Amino acid sequence: MESVDDGETSAVDFEVVQASQAAPGSQPAATSDPIDLDGIARDLADVEFALARLDAGTYWQCEETGQALSDELMESNPVARRLPTS
Repeated sequence: MESVDDGETSAVDFEVVQASQAAPGSQPAATSDPIDLDGIARDLADVEFALARLDAGTYWQCEETGQALSDELMESNPVARRLPTS
């Protein structure tokens, strides 16, 4: 079977990688939880947006107020876009 690298990873690709990393002669571990591709896509979009903000020089600023985002906030949530609400 011919493989085409379209730059995207599917659940099937992930299972193939898992199987290829299994010890010789062993069966790959069965997973009961499906891979959350929508969640992964959202995380990737958040990271890409954070990188765009970094390039624009606005990464450390709240997008609503313009106030500085604390180092502690950015360390705990690197894709934070707003100051936490109280």
